Amino acid sequence: MAVVVADWLKRAADSDIWWSFKSSPLTIAATAVTLLIVALAFLSPVLAPHTPFDPATLSLSDGLRPPALLSADGDWTYPLGTDEQGRDVLSSIMYGTRLSLVVGLASVVVAMLLGITLGLVSGYFGGTIDAVIMRIADVQLTFPAILVALLIDGIVRSVISVKRHDEIALFVIVGAIGLSFWVQYARTVRGSVMVEKNKEYVQAARVIGLSPPLIMVRHVLPNVTGPVLVIATINLGLAIITEATLSFLGVGLPPTEPSLGTLIRLGNEVLQSGDWWITVFPGVTLAALVLAVNLLGDWLRDALNPKLR
Repeated sequence: MAVVVADWLKRAADSDIWWSFKSSPLTIAATAVTLLIVALAFLSPVLAPHTPFDPATLSLSDGLRPPALLSADGDWTYPLGTDEQGRDVLSSIMYGTRLSLVVGLASVVVAMLLGITLGLVSGYFGGTIDAVIMRIADVQLTFPAILVALLIDGIVRSVISVKRHDEIALFVIVGAIGLSFWVQYARTVRGSVMVEKNKEYVQAARVIGLSPPLIMVRHVLPNVTGPVLVIATINLGLAIITEATLSFLGVGLPPTEPSLGTLIRLGNEVLQSGDWWITVFPGVTLAALVLAVNLLGDWLRDALNPKLR
């Protein structure tokens, strides 16, 4: 096992992708920022100085404290200040970033599974199935993703009660965003499958009697994963922004489980009072995370496409 791992590491170190990565300082910086934010987010129960959403630990007397660098006494109990309910802004950002990342990653997985499946079926079988799937995709492309997500969330809210919606809000928002982004995967996979299905290795698989689903999964799918990985990386940033937008509009995650978008909305309500830190720090975190992820997506696109090197 150790020999296999060592051989894999050696081949990875000699690969063009690793050379492209280490020769790009901007990509290295984006990776470092992404890893730092992800680590702080998912380790928030351990690293966060406070538990911001436990009512038993909150005190209204601690409300609206400015950041430590701006406070007269230099109290570092709340490094980035507190909101109107006395919640530590730094801890809120760490917990909120974790929720934003969970929603972003889960919605990308949903979009990938749906889009790849429909793209494989559409490209492999063609004909009427291809026409129906692509016309549905064309119709959805005429609407911005945020409107599709708002529509899906609105339909769910009209069917179930507000209390029940808050309980399953995470799953609703993941499904809404995932159903908004599947078209890119489907169209990309369809185009690649239409090229791959006429190659000799697919013809050979048909000759030996393999079923179409097995051919699609075992032989065709591994050869179309490159573009899909690039789309997924870029869509992660878009999914996080979409979730933040929905939460800012008040139709995303509830205030009891606030993401970065919810924190920005709550801070925006008191921004006119001069308590800028409640909304600025979550906004900066959101911008840094999305920018870093997008830079990684751009690098991955260039690294996997020899024509762009």
